[in-house]
Amino acid sequence: MKDLFIKYKSVIKFVILFLGTYLVLSALYAYYLKISVNSGYPPDFFTNLVARQSSALLDALGYQPRMEYVPQHKGMFIILEKNYAINIVEGCNAVSVIILFVAFVISFAEKFKKTFFFLLAGAVLIYVVNIFRIAMLAIALYKYPEYQDVLHSVIFPAVIYGMVFLLWIIWVRTLNAKPSK
Repeated sequence: MKDLFIKYKSVIKFVILFLGTYLVLSALYAYYLKISVNSGYPPDFFTNLVARQSSALLDALGYQPRMEYVPQHKGMFIILEKNYAINIVEGCNAVSVIILFVAFVISFAEKFKKTFFFLLAGAVLIYVVNIFRIAMLAIALYKYPEYQDVLHSVIFPAVIYGMVFLLWIIWVRTLNAKPSK
């Protein structure tokens, strides 16, 4: 048994770091959601912020959005041209995706400074791309409501998860990069 632990030490370390980081950050996020119910920013601060920033981007693109909190849908509606366009709920704020990204990067962590700056840059990039993703989804649903299922369930999730996957590849490649002489 000891030989197996020695042989698979790096795999065991990865699994423990990944699951540990993911579970701790997910528990902290769940606690945040629990205490943010009466924060004054429905449904929670981050989701509300993402909705406001997506709405501001839509406004900058000339779409005159209107935001409205709808408690029974537990989300912020962004309405374009008096037509319902999109409901931004807690799962749309990219926090869960950022937690997944952080857990993976930490499981392959190297030097603190390098890891910290990659995590910071990656989290900011994921957040910003998510704002653009939501705005583009709102426009796409407004113009092509008949494609709602494929846009919401396939295309736009592929954008955010595809970008996280690319960031992971970049991270792993920077770990294996040989210094130039």
